Amino acid sequence: MADEARVGVDLGSRTIKIVVWRGGTIAHADVFDTTPDPLPAVREKLAPFAGLPIRATGYGRRMLEQALGAGVVTEIKACARGAHHLRPACRLVIDIGGQDAKVIRVRPDGGFEDFELNDRCSAGTGRFLEVMARALGYSLDEFCREAMQADRAATVSSMCTVFAESEVVALIARGEDRRRLALGLYQSVVDRVHPLAARLETEGEIVFCGGVARSRCVAALLGRKLKREVVVPPYPQIVSALGAALLD
Repeated sequence: MADEARVGVDLGSRTIKIVVWRGGTIAHADVFDTTPDPLPAVREKLAPFAGLPIRATGYGRRMLEQALGAGVVTEIKACARGAHHLRPACRLVIDIGGQDAKVIRVRPDGGFEDFELNDRCSAGTGRFLEVMARALGYSLDEFCREAMQADRAATVSSMCTVFAESEVVALIARGEDRRRLALGLYQSVVDRVHPLAARLETEGEIVFCGGVARSRCVAALLGRKLKREVVVPPYPQIVSALGAALLD
């Protein structure tokens, strides 16, 4: 089964991830934006792999089940399996995506043991960071780079994305340093996810994945907050799509 060719698709709120598993390795991977009508793009991306079994996860997995006959698996199972494959010593996964954040305790066999999920609002997610970067006049790359050069973090008390944006605009108007605000906003994301991780704390490696894991700033702050090393895979966005491809 390990060498059987198959496809994993993670249709998320912000991006779609495709992984083709063939010959016991990742033969192809792709990440592209989720649009209001994602099926045409998904069909186009999958066309070269016609005939391969598909396993779908993410917000849009039921859509792919109906449209493509894909098998479905929950994001929790897929993320745990993908993280375990990449880092067999992984026992805790922190996954921060576009609209939610989840923490998963992983069994030694790659299954999940327990999880905590924040999906009530976009605070502490990729969407939150996108909005805050725009409020500060930064691109996402600049946002991370400038935050890491701050001498200290400014305090941003609002956790709601809408209220936090208004607060940031007001703080800028009062002369607060943008770098300090950037670091404070990143710290607020970490402070939001930390209680989830603390409730599931366990021995073994901590793997950080999802789109937000591409931010070196969040990864560094997470490690500092948890007082442990946080491992970021080379392509953190595709972890769940890989897990979907690997699951029977």
